[in-house]
Amino acid sequence: MNTKNLKAKFLLLAAFCSIGLTQSGCGLFDEAINNVTSLVGLSETATVIAKTAQIRSSYAVVAADLLEVKRGEKLDILEKTEFEKVLWYRVRAQDEDNTEGWIEAQNIITSELLEKSKKLSAEFKDLPPQAAGQLRAASNLRLVPDMNSENLLFKLANGSTFEVMDWKFVPKEQNAADVDDAAKGEQKQSRKSKNEEIEAAKEEGEPEKLDEKYDVWYQVRLDPSISPAPAGWLFGRQVELQVPNDIVFYQENDKKFVTWYRLDNEPSGKSSSKDTVNSAIPGSWMILTRTNLVRAIDGIEPDFDGIIVLGYDKYDQRHYSVYRSGSGVLWGLLPLKVEGTGDSKTFSVQLKNNNGTMQEKRFVVFKDKNRMRLTPPEDIAQFETKGK
Repeated sequence: MNTKNLKAKFLLLAAFCSIGLTQSGCGLFDEAINNVTSLVGLSETATVIAKTAQIRSSYAVVAADLLEVKRGEKLDILEKTEFEKVLWYRVRAQDEDNTEGWIEAQNIITSELLEKSKKLSAEFKDLPPQAAGQLRAASNLRLVPDMNSENLLFKLANGSTFEVMDWKFVPKEQNAADVDDAAKGEQKQSRKSKNEEIEAAKEEGEPEKLDEKYDVWYQVRLDPSISPAPAGWLFGRQVELQVPNDIVFYQENDKKFVTWYRLDNEPSGKSSSKDTVNSAIPGSWMILTRTNLVRAIDGIEPDFDGIIVLGYDKYDQRHYSVYRSGSGVLWGLLPLKVEGTGDSKTFSVQLKNNNGTMQEKRFVVFKDKNRMRLTPPEDIAQFETKGK
């Protein structure tokens, strides 16, 4: 950093502070400080979110590249402007020359938005991930689960991976866009809704389908290698859940896996959903499932309505069923909590009983003569609704 320039700026700041102290009232002093802060470029900072980006001599098409910056690097914001419907920031880099130039807004995130993302991440810092996911198309990362242009953090690249911490079912809008990739301030061109066609095709008395009534939004946690912003919400139509190769064969069209946890450790010691997506070594799993039927109670849909536990016989090299609750008989909410080490573990979930009361129920998993066994809660029957 240029020491001479930095000293000059702080001397200027000090001079204004001295003037401010001689004024009557705090308001004049605060105004003087704000003016100077803006003048010397210390009012706001930004962090590079693109893998690499260029600081350019101007925002014109023929501008020269001045400096390449990388994800995670800090920049001082000096001003901003919109050119041909694209937002640009004039920034100062923290290199030896304090390079100043222009960078496209989509390549950075402001300190204000970054702090909001960190605050969102802090809400689930002590919770385990519920699933792993990947984007199949570029998508906006948002502060809340809706497409309002004011809650946009930035656009996450196609193929980005993340941990799923939670999700929310949001009623479908009549003319909702199929993808969420509009730039900030832009309105995504929507496609004609198919709701009328779906309604017309329904047979009389046919149960209402979950994917016809709702869009799902995923609350996600991002690794620093993917994004400096640690958390946000993603539109579900662009998210592909990364069900581990080991168990994806057991997933059915009308009963999707929503959460999974490996109950036995791999040789590497890994057991999280994120680390075992592409595992070549089969193992034992606890899985939460969801049928494609609307099951809302007081306007709230369950996160899952079935539980499966699969053991793995390494001698016969096949999975076997340890426990199945039945399809669509439970009404449960996240998060899934798993405790214990080795072959003895417990997992806990929130279930609604037939009286409408939510209770945390614990399932105990253990090994008996090389076979995995499970002890369900004694009163599990009162949490099962047969035939619904």
